[in-house]
Amino acid sequence: MPEGELLKGQVLIASPSIFDPNFRQAVVLIAQHDETGAMGVILNRPSEAAVRSLSPALARLTGLDDSVYVGGPVDETSLIVLAQFDEPDAAALMVLGNVGFVAVGSDLDEVGGIIRRARVFAGHSAWAPGQLEMEMEREDWIVEPASHDDVFAAHAQELWHAVLERKGGNFAVVARMPFDPSVN
Repeated sequence: MPEGELLKGQVLIASPSIFDPNFRQAVVLIAQHDETGAMGVILNRPSEAAVRSLSPALARLTGLDDSVYVGGPVDETSLIVLAQFDEPDAAALMVLGNVGFVAVGSDLDEVGGIIRRARVFAGHSAWAPGQLEMEMEREDWIVEPASHDDVFAAHAQELWHAVLERKGGNFAVVARMPFDPSVN
């Protein structure tokens, strides 16, 4: 695998052993992973804030009533945009096929003409060198190839369950687990 792409384009599905509220039942799209660490965004945490309320300019790329998603606990006040590009060369960083990040400072009118759909995230998830590898050894994360449907899921709150179901086998059983097992 090329350097910088160890888990790039994969989703990390939080195992039931993760109780950290930032990552409990999270599905994280990995955008970059190399010897310097890893970075991604949580795909299944829509917030109650609409894009138009935090950035009316970005609402032109998504939709007035689209939610801002909580991308992770790092730099939570920064907004980043993940989009499906008709012209992938226009992306700042490609992650999965024609899905990548809109470059900071881009002309949004121009970008709006070359993307199919977009999602806005507040913050991101990040791991220091070796940290994600250690978490993988502890089996904190389940790895699955990402799909465009994962990135732009209409019912993002159900994504953890859906991706585990898709993975099949014992993971399909885990997918039926409630957020709080004590209410079972």
